[in-house]
Amino acid sequence: MSALDIRPVTPSEFSDWLRALNTGFLRPPTPTDEEVSGRLAYMDLSRTRGAFDAGRCVATFRSFAQELTVVGGAAVPTDAVTNVTVSPTHRRRGLLTRLMADDLAEAKARGDVAATLIAAEYPIYGRYGFGPAAGTTVWEIDVHRTGLDPHRPVPSPEDGGRIDLVDGAEARKLGPALHDRLRARQHGAVSRGARWWNLVTGQQLFPHDDWTEPFYAVYRGADGTVDGMLIYRADDNWGDAKQPLNGAKVRDMIAVTPAAERALWHFLCSVDWISTIRTGIRPADDLLPLLLPDPRAARVVTQADFLWVRVLDVVRALEARTYAVPGALVLEIRDAAGYAAGRFHLDATPDGATCAPTTRSADLAMDVRELGTLWLGDESVLRLEALGRVEELTPGAAATADAVFRAARRAWCPDVF
Repeated sequence: MSALDIRPVTPSEFSDWLRALNTGFLRPPTPTDEEVSGRLAYMDLSRTRGAFDAGRCVATFRSFAQELTVVGGAAVPTDAVTNVTVSPTHRRRGLLTRLMADDLAEAKARGDVAATLIAAEYPIYGRYGFGPAAGTTVWEIDVHRTGLDPHRPVPSPEDGGRIDLVDGAEARKLGPALHDRLRARQHGAVSRGARWWNLVTGQQLFPHDDWTEPFYAVYRGADGTVDGMLIYRADDNWGDAKQPLNGAKVRDMIAVTPAAERALWHFLCSVDWISTIRTGIRPADDLLPLLLPDPRAARVVTQADFLWVRVLDVVRALEARTYAVPGALVLEIRDAAGYAAGRFHLDATPDGATCAPTTRSADLAMDVRELGTLWLGDESVLRLEALGRVEELTPGAAATADAVFRAARRAWCPDVF
């Protein structure tokens, strides 16, 4: 292991780094010149690391600046981790541990409140202090079973809004401000840059992606304000009796009002020839099933962990969010890496909180993994205590913490990164 060189990659090494990345994700390994130049245009090579064995890249790791919305709507700076691979020839040599340690040390020094990632595999990241903080649910809708009246206009006349189909250029123009409105109210949501909108509208192409232009539907409220956007594609599938059996897949759906959410789902269910709809990444408590006359028309096809969080600054993390009810707790956080270790007094209120290191006796003790899981309000302290992952040191403290930390709605991250 000591002979392996771990460091940021240089422009001349980037093609080799991409080959290792493609290898790790089981894609055709050799990158095209277009892929190399296209990625270099937006990559921060100072945060793009590789492990090199005799000059050949055998592990990849990248991070970038991100903002994460916490309970109450505040956005905090985070270190978004992505493009993590170790080549099959170099597994179990501690490469990921060294890459992660370097990145987290820089994130802590930079002042990031936490690190985030989307975990492809569950067992890996807990040992680095990450905990699952927001899940995802995907539904499949049987359109013919929804109970919606196919003769009723969408949106309904009493709604007062309207839906327009727009092109990619209009979606790029309207989408960023709409998404900012969403993430100002949705804890677990993360920032999107211009590149996200360029990719989803075909201005730039994902590597190894055959671009197919999607449909863009925009919902405007009665006052003309854009309150929702739906991006979807449809396949071409006909049955033997010439009946349409087409499926639609949602790429993205942003709605900042219940009226927009209802109208966009009802609109997609009303599109001729579409029989089934895959919803894409949705929150576990999405309104969708109950927006249909027959909620059983929407069945869950995926329900899993999604966004993982690693707290780096306990004081700033706990002071950034609001809390369901007032309460005071002393939390002992265990962190083998040392970034979040200590004992902290939290005085929480629905309007905010104060948090500071303390020498007082702890009410609850937990690993930094569990703090990440609880931070966005998506998990129960009592459940984790029952599992032995939170230790109650003061009788009743787990119940108090459960009431304090939980949020009215589930955390949701709409984005893969």
